[in-house]
Amino acid sequence: MNDTVTEDVRAGATPNWSPDAPKGGRAVIRRMLSDSASTVPLFLGQTFIHSLRDVGYNNTVWAVCEHVDNAIQWGANEVRVYFRQRGRKGDLKIDALVLDNGQGMPPEVLRVAMSFGGSMVYDQRNGIGRFGVGMKTAALSMGPRLEVFSWQEKGAYYVMDLDVETIGANQRNTLELPEPSLRDRLPSEVAEILIEPMEYPRADDQELVATSADDLADHLGAHGTIVYVPNCDRLTHKQARTLTDHATRDMARIYRRMIAKGVKLYVNNRRIESFDPTYSTPEARHNKLENLQKLGATRSRLVNTWTIDIPVEEESRVTAPVSVRLYALPIESWQALPRKVLKNDLRVYEEHQVSFMRNDREVDIRAFPELSGMRHATSIWLRIQIDFDGRLDEALGVAMNKQGVRPKKYALTTIREHIHEEVARVRDHNQQVMAENAQSKSRAKLSEAERKAQEADALQRKPLPESPEETAELQANLRALATRLRRHNETPEEAYERIKDARYITDFKADEFWPFYRVDYEYGKVILTINTSHQFYTKLYLPLSELAES
Repeated sequence: MNDTVTEDVRAGATPNWSPDAPKGGRAVIRRMLSDSASTVPLFLGQTFIHSLRDVGYNNTVWAVCEHVDNAIQWGANEVRVYFRQRGRKGDLKIDALVLDNGQGMPPEVLRVAMSFGGSMVYDQRNGIGRFGVGMKTAALSMGPRLEVFSWQEKGAYYVMDLDVETIGANQRNTLELPEPSLRDRLPSEVAEILIEPMEYPRADDQELVATSADDLADHLGAHGTIVYVPNCDRLTHKQARTLTDHATRDMARIYRRMIAKGVKLYVNNRRIESFDPTYSTPEARHNKLENLQKLGATRSRLVNTWTIDIPVEEESRVTAPVSVRLYALPIESWQALPRKVLKNDLRVYEEHQVSFMRNDREVDIRAFPELSGMRHATSIWLRIQIDFDGRLDEALGVAMNKQGVRPKKYALTTIREHIHEEVARVRDHNQQVMAENAQSKSRAKLSEAERKAQEADALQRKPLPESPEETAELQANLRALATRLRRHNETPEEAYERIKDARYITDFKADEFWPFYRVDYEYGKVILTINTSHQFYTKLYLPLSELAES
């Protein structure tokens, strides 16, 4: 009986690995399972590093931001991101590189920084990074090899690399990082990225670090760091052009505070201008739009601010503050802008209702019904910005890779209790403005649909004439109807004349609980009421109406 059990255990101890699994890891596991194995390491590096390639960044931009975070945390005031595309169609390869002019790392610090968990600021809550894994996991999520160059004197580059394949083939039980090597010049493939114009954007839009390898060291200065990921095999997009545009768009928003403080960010040698989704800062790009300057309304209105103490953990007596700001976009004037400007230039229709800023760096932005209310047209025109520091990471659910927030219920409830009444007032105001705008567009004239309906109606059989009493009663009823359907800035008499002569009438109403439209028949009039608060109105009806008018 005992012999049978022993045989079963040994049979189950045979690794059943994929053919693509690291060979060195397979050898180490077999050795550990043998009778002679005396020690088992806590981490099996050969497989651990392979697994970290799947940590799961939402997109390439978020992964690159890990390197930008490190650069800014260590004093850089200029950071450059590159996506170099090479090869031919069908066999394209993209290299990613991040250059910064931060303080650089001496060799002993570089060696620690290349280890997983190696951090000089572990669990500090007042900066961007915390755990010492972002640089490695972010880089390996893009490609299988990472090279880091760092220097603290001109022309003296300490170099280290991590190669997934090399580590996976190593058959040692424990893996140790070697000493960094010292070079007096950067490799040619790295230098080329820094001195040659990128394929995209246009060369006229690019500011190069240097134009010659001979003077590159002088331009790189006495300190800095380069993170280089060649032959990326896991990118969100296959074209460097698309990666460049997405990085430019998102980093302009994520690092808007840093840019306002003077940090220069470049993507493929094109400098990024900050984008403020709250439209409140004078330095942001939207203030330069000619359309807004003509309107004289370039900024949002700060409705209210709150400083709210949140327990760092549920039921904890220890609290930390969040600063909440509620902004109202200038809907009264911006509604008149062309839809292209609102959508492409201002990005008003993007889900930017709530922005979470951790230590001046945005970690999430999206529609948040718990705070901004149910998602529909009225929420497009408001913004909520929540500032907090790292003490509230657990309460607001900030992950290690800073990809979004997942706030605990108690934290959301606390914030909502303070702001929901003011948010509701802003939304009510937006409803009113949208309804008035819809009515004013059709004031004193029939809509195209009304006109066509009445032309067709003229071909139908004429109604029999009423008696004088019936006529008087009908006129009284029509005046009451005109009062009810009177449009913004329309006099009672103007409304009566419009209603009296029309058989088909279009009216507008703002009510989030109504369907998109309703048809009524009163006193010989067919009345179509359209709900301006319905998503169908903002997403389809209004764009088609504007298209028809253009």
